[in-house]
Amino acid sequence: MLSVYEGFFSGGARIVHSDVVLGLAEGGQSHQVLSIHGEVHREATRQRMEDDACYRALTAGGVGVTSLGRTAGLVDGTVAANVFSGPELAETARSMAAADVILSLKEQPLALIDQAGLPRRPVVVCLHRSDPENQGPALAELKAAIADGTVVACVCCAESTRDAYAAAGVPRELLHVIPNGVDLLRFRPDPAARAALRASLGIPAPAPVTVFAARYAAMKNVPLFLRAARAWLAREPEGHVLMCGAGMNGGNPALWADIEIAFGADRHLAERVRLLGVRHDMETVYAAADVVALTSVSGEAAPLCLIEGMMCGAVPVTTDVGDSARIVRGHGFVTPQDPEAIALAWSAAVADRAVLAPALAASRERFSRTRMIAAYAALLDGVHAQAPRLPEPL
Repeated sequence: MLSVYEGFFSGGARIVHSDVVLGLAEGGQSHQVLSIHGEVHREATRQRMEDDACYRALTAGGVGVTSLGRTAGLVDGTVAANVFSGPELAETARSMAAADVILSLKEQPLALIDQAGLPRRPVVVCLHRSDPENQGPALAELKAAIADGTVVACVCCAESTRDAYAAAGVPRELLHVIPNGVDLLRFRPDPAARAALRASLGIPAPAPVTVFAARYAAMKNVPLFLRAARAWLAREPEGHVLMCGAGMNGGNPALWADIEIAFGADRHLAERVRLLGVRHDMETVYAAADVVALTSVSGEAAPLCLIEGMMCGAVPVTTDVGDSARIVRGHGFVTPQDPEAIALAWSAAVADRAVLAPALAASRERFSRTRMIAAYAALLDGVHAQAPRLPEPL
């Protein structure tokens, strides 16, 4: 199997897909990864492939990773590279020729995979959003690759993804839902880690803590989150807010501007907002929190932060986007996009944390990495067995 990535940069889709690749490799399949970009500049963060946690996990697990070496600033859904040099196509051809099935992480790599003259292999596209019309030319490229027989199946991480792509004209029979899962040994309540992180940040043990794990992107609606944080911190004098992800750091001037606007005259409340940036110990961050918050306005499918946070014992509070409401049903709260309502829900989540804990514990198997990987393996085995190898280019 060969997986093709746009690049290695912070985001739930890359985390899930890399974990799937590792799990499939552990199960006996042979996997390689080809990344179009070797370095990406986005969310006010320079992200080198070699520094990325997914890259390090893949290579440590014996999965070979190569790159075409491009450097770019990617903008969600607006840029899809479609002009490639001879050496880039030669490197891609070598990688594809060694594979029986190609996995495309989201639809953007199809601009490369479907280039004329490359080896013909059945392609499975892994879809991780619920707004196909907001992906620039990528949706058209997906439809074209389906029409010419290159794409034989699509994996949707959420029911909302399948519904959205079907409504956009992708044949529903090609859309297979495999919900996201996480490593339950890693993501679990951990009182020792909770105490240690709080101590390192100077947060008292009984203080209520809300965590926001997201990259700095318009779809995440950071201004709404910050307005809710202002309302909540005013209501909860002992409360603290943790923000982590690409761009959630002091070096992002746009984030500082958002904070200034959201807090205004109550700027002193922002002293209890901690900007943690990209973290590689999210299980510890979630374990230290009481609430995991999401305020996205669009694009989400099955947000990984909600699942990881829940599995660590944090109560999820989310806006109704993608499959978020389905994921947190019975375990947390769904809010309108209103800062006061969100702040009230955070307080309710803190108050009800002990009451909701049994339901969170009982749901763990539903969000299992093992279940997710087994479903991927079954689909890919079926594609390999049923789809004849396409003819090679002349």
